[in-house]
Formats: sequence, C-alpha cells, structure tokens
Amino acid sequence: MKRNFEGSPLLYVPQVYWDWCRPKVLVMERIYGIQVTDLTTLADQRTDMKMLAERGVEIFFTQVFRDSFFHADMHLGNIFVSTVNPWSPQYIAIDCGIVGSLTPEDQDYLARNLFAFFKRDYRRVAQLHIDSGWVPAETKLNEFEAAIRTVCEPIFEKPLKDISFGQVLMRLFQTARRFNMEVQPQLVLLQKTLLNIEGLGRQLYPDLDLWNTAQPFLERWMRERVSPKALIGNVQSQFEQLPHLANMARDLLERMSQPHAYDPPPPWHKRKDDWFLRLLGCAHLAGGTILAAGGPLNELGHWPAGIMVAVGLYLVVRR
Repeated sequence: MKRNFEGSPLLYVPQVYWDWCRPKVLVMERIYGIQVTDLTTLADQRTDMKMLAERGVEIFFTQVFRDSFFHADMHLGNIFVSTVNPWSPQYIAIDCGIVGSLTPEDQDYLARNLFAFFKRDYRRVAQLHIDSGWVPAETKLNEFEAAIRTVCEPIFEKPLKDISFGQVLMRLFQTARRFNMEVQPQLVLLQKTLLNIEGLGRQLYPDLDLWNTAQPFLERWMRERVSPKALIGNVQSQFEQLPHLANMARDLLERMSQPHAYDPPPPWHKRKDDWFLRLLGCAHLAGGTILAAGGPLNELGHWPAGIMVAVGLYLVVRR
C-alpha cells in the first residue's frame, strides 16, 4: 500500500522497519497527526473539511479499482490527518491487519452495477449478478429484477447526495442471497469498508455528495479499461500465453489421434485438406486476436480468445 501511494498527496503509509521486526513485534515509523475524530483540532488548524471528506472517498475508490488492494479495517482509530498542509489535507493510515482484493472481473461487474443502479436499470443489475456468477446461472431474470426493484426503488425517494453506497450494496447483496448468492468474502470486506468511509466522510462534511465525488473516478477508470494502451496490454498478455496454450492444444489433439500416432503422415503436398486447414487456422488467429483486443468489453473473459489463437497456431504450423 505504501508503494501504491508513494508521493501521493492523498495518503501516507508509515514505513516498516523490517530488520527490527520479529514474529510478534512490528516496528514502524512514528507518525505525527491528528486523530480524524478530533474535529475541534482539525477546525482550529483550518483544515479544508470538504476536501478531506472527498479525498477519503477518492482513496477508497483508488484502492479498489486502480490497485485492487484496499485497507479493509478503516475504523476511526486507524486514521489520522497530517498537520503539514491543512489546506490540502493528507490522510495517514495505520494497521493494515485486514486488507481486501478484487479480481478484474469483480471490479468490472461492481462498477457496472453501480452505474446501472443509479440509472435505475434494475434488469441490468440483475443480469450483471448472473453474468458475474454471484448468483446461479439458472436464476429467473424477471423475478430477480422485480426483487431488486422492490428493495432499491425506495432509496431514490431521497436526494441523490443522501444515498448511501454502503446501504445500496448491502441491500443488493441481501436480496441476492434470497436467490442463492454465495457469500463473497471480498465483497463483504468491501461493503464494510465502504460503510466506514461513508460514515467518516459525512461526519467530516455532512453535505458530502458521494455519487458526484465517485462518478468522475469510475467513469475515468471505465474509459481507461478500453483505452488503446489497455487494449494493447491485453493483446500482449494474450500472446505471452500463446506458447503454453499452443502446446496444450497440440498435446490434446495428438492424444485424440493416438490410435494412428504411428502411421506416417502423407507428404504435405498430397494432403487435400492441408491448405483448407491452414486457411481455417489463419481465420482462428485473426478472430482470436480481435477478441483479445476487445478484452475489457468481452464479459466472457480472455479464455475464448486464447483458445482460438492456440487452435489457429496448431492448424497453421501442423505438418
């Protein structure tokens, strides 16, 4: 976490002195700050409370979506505020005894769920829960959508700034459990942490609009997921797996044809199907590469693209 926020004006994480640590002793840098609950002292040094509250939200979403590694024990005793720049306040976090992490798939589905919820697209919310595997695939979409609508629609009777992200997630997960949603430990930690952050933010600045604070960050994160740089990175990661996938595909096909393994193959120029198979292999390579390039938009994941490319390679290089 310290590496993730190195040089950041948002969060400071104390240094650990590993040479002095023992199995039952953790030695860390001494910090100087104000307990985040000490509102009087924060006010006396003219701390920008609105910025402090908004930065707490930004830290949370940065940890969850940028780093996929978040401090999951953010109770008030573990949070301090630096005294260095009260007009640009920086948090100090201690005690990372509990941390959480999300898979890229969980990150993607969570962000899409939040956007769909605030658009009141409950059918999309229900479909995302099914697509993510959080609820069984055989769940009846219409019934699930109706249940989500019944629970969540009353939330919008409040002004948008008063809506609680944590309560939204809690109600969604409670409803999903009625449809046999398995307990997801990482989502439970996320929900708990979000409730803590919300409570802290509104204690510091009661008019904090959580959605307007988080929305630009989420939109930027979603754009970056489908940026050319991200697409190139996805394609590169797929190609790094190609040798392994090609070997797996080749071994599988060889085992399938084991009864004829000792029959010498005819010369390539006498095989009538050779050029057809090579052409088919080129089509697989092209299709797999295109599918890999659209990785962030493909909710099936990267495996279909990898399998297509591996089969294409085998058909092209076979003898």
